[in-house]
Amino acid sequence: MSTPGIVVAGAGQAGFQLAASLREGGFRDPITLVGDETALPYQRPPLSKAYLAGKTDAEGLFLRQPGFFAEHAITHRPGIRAVAIDRAGRSLQLSDGQSLAYDHLVLATGARNRPLPVPGADFPNVQQLRGLADADALRAALGEAKAIVVVGAGFIGLEFAAVAAARGLSVTVVESADRPMARAVSPEIGQFFRAAHEAMGVHFAFGAGVTAITGRAGRATGIVLADGRELPADFILIGIGVLPNRELAAEAGLPAEDGVRVDAFLATPDPAISAIGDCVRFPSPFAHGLTPDGTVRIESVQNAIDQGRCLAARLNGKPAAYGALPWFWSDQGPHKLQIAGLSGPGDASVVRGSGAAFSVFRFRDGALRAVESVDRAGDHMIARRLLAAGTPLTPEQAADPGFDLKALAMARP
Repeated sequence: MSTPGIVVAGAGQAGFQLAASLREGGFRDPITLVGDETALPYQRPPLSKAYLAGKTDAEGLFLRQPGFFAEHAITHRPGIRAVAIDRAGRSLQLSDGQSLAYDHLVLATGARNRPLPVPGADFPNVQQLRGLADADALRAALGEAKAIVVVGAGFIGLEFAAVAAARGLSVTVVESADRPMARAVSPEIGQFFRAAHEAMGVHFAFGAGVTAITGRAGRATGIVLADGRELPADFILIGIGVLPNRELAAEAGLPAEDGVRVDAFLATPDPAISAIGDCVRFPSPFAHGLTPDGTVRIESVQNAIDQGRCLAARLNGKPAAYGALPWFWSDQGPHKLQIAGLSGPGDASVVRGSGAAFSVFRFRDGALRAVESVDRAGDHMIARRLLAAGTPLTPEQAADPGFDLKALAMARP
């Protein structure tokens, strides 16, 4: 007897990983991936790094080649958006007017760029970076622009700024906070990357809000700051964060205030619907003291992959609570930033190393919560072991250059 099988709304990293892991685990029923982009599922992190710098092409981004989907009996429906869920009838309505019945629906709808709500933000040379089409537009702009303004000193904005500066372009980064990546990393890391970018020729305007984007002849020519200054630009990148694509779940009556709410097993209150990836708010053992209810929403490839694998195991009859350690990375010019764990603004910092290669160990309530490493891959790997295992480490031990972190990480409990 035929069955509708599993339908996945979203064909990004999380949705693809779920489908691949289901087949690896022996799942035999139909799997359908629905994605609003026309390309094959692809990696997003290189878009602001290697792809933007011209070090890889679009084919090098694909998670698998076309033959993989036919070989593994995974139906990929590109260029189609999921628009509504009929929970009672267990069907997903699509933007082309069709609907898909499901035994189990997985929401992997991802996130979208947060818009800049000022006049002039719709000029064609004001862009954002989220998908492959955006990256293609940015590559073209880098070949034509001379003066660039980046609004937002987060990972995407700084990665783009580094690529643009390496091409000899004039780059100014505007940020409302007082340092780069203020909401994501320690002051020590922020200060280092400010100096590193300034050494690359990037200029910063901190504590600056944007009130308007000026233009002439249908194109942006600059931005106006809250203090009245105007910065000229022939290209502007907006990178001020993302919003979870929660509307599909919310309109179906599922809890989705700041991301689709799931339990430790990535299940929504509807037993026929689960959710994974950037759109999801979930309980994490690594969020102690960060949020009132211990839930977080994480935008990372690691989280998307690990949640896809975790949910696939449950749907294949091997349920386990999701408890993967979050980790992240960012390539900015010659420097690689790697982060293990989750830190908060009130966490204490202990610096290990010096100069251009060092790590910042973040402590909350006396316990190690995260480690941020600049060009110290060894520290990052040790940190992942320590945090994943919950191995105790004191601030005094972290500060002691003679203390053997590797031995501690490798020690058996």
